Amino acid sequence: MSNRIHDDGHDACPANATDESADAQRDALVALLNELLEAERAGARVASETAAEIDDPELHRLVAGIRQDEAHGCSVLVDAIRSLDATPTHATGAFYEQAMAIDGLGERLAFLNRGQRWVVRKLQALLPTLVQPDMHHALTQMLVSHEKNIGSVDVQLRIKGSETGAA
Repeated sequence: MSNRIHDDGHDACPANATDESADAQRDALVALLNELLEAERAGARVASETAAEIDDPELHRLVAGIRQDEAHGCSVLVDAIRSLDATPTHATGAFYEQAMAIDGLGERLAFLNRGQRWVVRKLQALLPTLVQPDMHHALTQMLVSHEKNIGSVDVQLRIKGSETGAA
């Protein structure tokens, strides 16, 4: 970008304005990645503790797999944040406490899916704006994993609902 000079001799676009804009964009990206990291960390904890409560082997495998995907998502996000020379948060999102307050397994899994859908929406909005190819690829894989898990949980909830007479 060139620095144009107004008739009064002042820069129309000072060099530091571009730097400030880039810093603001980076800061916003780091904040979003940290928000996603907190959510992934919460999801991993919810899935881990929920899997421990499940007797059905197939459903246990599904929820344990979600825990693995959520933990992998945490790793992806930590790497992305560090690639921006920033510090990843150590916080766990409030989603964890909200989910664990739900007693019924089906209701908790449905809530877990709501959290997964929130992450999907955030990633869908973020991906078109990313210019870092490695980060874009890793977050795209995370998006695909979440979409797969949502579908798998939806199927299980329909099966379990039909077995109990609920629709």
